[in-house]
Amino acid sequence: MGSSLRQYPNLPRAEQYSIAIITVKETFLPDIGRYLSPTFKTVIASTEEQIQAAVHDLGMHGIVFDLDCIGDGAADGIEVLQEIRKLREDVVLVAITRSTNSEIPLKASQAGADEFFLDTMDFSQLPSVLLGAIEKRALQFEGRWLLDQVESKSAFCGLIGGSEAMQKVYGAIQAVADSNASVLLRGESGVGKEMVAHAIVQSGNRQDKPFVCLNCSALPESLIESELFGYERGAFTGAEGAKPGLIETAHGGTLFLDEITTLNHPLQSKLLRILQDRMVQRLGGRSSRKIDFRLITATNDDLEDMVKKGRFREDLYYRINVVPIPVPPLRERNGDVPLLVEHFLRIYCAANKKPSKQLQPDVMHILEDYSWPGNVRELENVVQRMVVMNDVAVITAQHLPHQLIRSSAASQEAILIPEEGVDFDAEMERIQIAYLSAALRRTQGKKSAAAALLSIDQQRMKYLCRKLKL
Repeated sequence: MGSSLRQYPNLPRAEQYSIAIITVKETFLPDIGRYLSPTFKTVIASTEEQIQAAVHDLGMHGIVFDLDCIGDGAADGIEVLQEIRKLREDVVLVAITRSTNSEIPLKASQAGADEFFLDTMDFSQLPSVLLGAIEKRALQFEGRWLLDQVESKSAFCGLIGGSEAMQKVYGAIQAVADSNASVLLRGESGVGKEMVAHAIVQSGNRQDKPFVCLNCSALPESLIESELFGYERGAFTGAEGAKPGLIETAHGGTLFLDEITTLNHPLQSKLLRILQDRMVQRLGGRSSRKIDFRLITATNDDLEDMVKKGRFREDLYYRINVVPIPVPPLRERNGDVPLLVEHFLRIYCAANKKPSKQLQPDVMHILEDYSWPGNVRELENVVQRMVVMNDVAVITAQHLPHQLIRSSAASQEAILIPEEGVDFDAEMERIQIAYLSAALRRTQGKKSAAAALLSIDQQRMKYLCRKLKL
């Protein structure tokens, strides 16, 4: 469908829209043709060859389909309608039938029809219905086309971002992709270090080889050794059979160790030996196996400080830190938040079978103003929550999590001054009433004490109470 999308960025005038009328009923044509011809370019498709030509014509903007002209009637026509929709996501489909079966309109809609007419109806409505539906569909595809253009320039192997900081990451990935050098990914939690590791593999000559991941902090120390190095039968209680470790499994491919700083010193020593010799020996085994793998590691810790304090082996540090790639936090990726929000909106609306959603401009300002301590992972979670928890088409500031609203200056502006504006005098009066009432309640109605509490003189207190009828 890629080529058909490109017709939409420059929308044609109404008289340039092309409509195919699929029918075999000659009596049907004069009526419908009389209404459509002045507004659209119309073609008739009656034979199988003509129908196929119309459906595959990328210049066709709409199809008026007579459901009764296929097979034994409307039921068979519904199946063909569904096939047309699969082939042409971009065209407007109008289904027409003489059937009075009450289930046909619903089935036609489920099969992909945008509009439904009975052929006994007044077709004078058809041009305006078609015109509105075509222009709406065209605008949808124009928006999708523009978004695809933006994403194509701001995406790399699953990573989304067009900022200068991310462009540096993309450059580093491409530079190291075909190398066998060990890569150390450094960055805060949630910045997408595993995504960067995936991108390195996808860009390199090991893309079709195994890619094995292990979060070293996710397993207890008693299990990490056997998971990494594997074991032979009887190596320990419960080892009823031999099992290759993750290092063996990564033979020919890539091993990604996230949170590598959580490995204890004995495991650090074993890993260092494997990196030096490229040989691995299973627990309980007597022989070693030659292993070819590329190592990518990741951490959010200060490795240099850990080496200085003796918590991480210095020799292992130099082995894994051959090519360091810093992954920037989201707060340093200027302009990437809108791209990521739109990306996650599309993903989660589709995953949850919900219509596409839009954000009010104030909401995007709030999201861009937030510091995102949890980085991309936190942003993704927020977008997913907004999609799942709200059925509205337009997301407003009230749908955002409280921590974003509290921390964002932009959100305070959105709350103070909503999009429709405020009556300033009425708002000020409401605030005065709230403060005066609270002070009077606190002082059991004593105006002099309430005036002192609000740091105003007693005469002004009395004047305000008379004015506001308190």
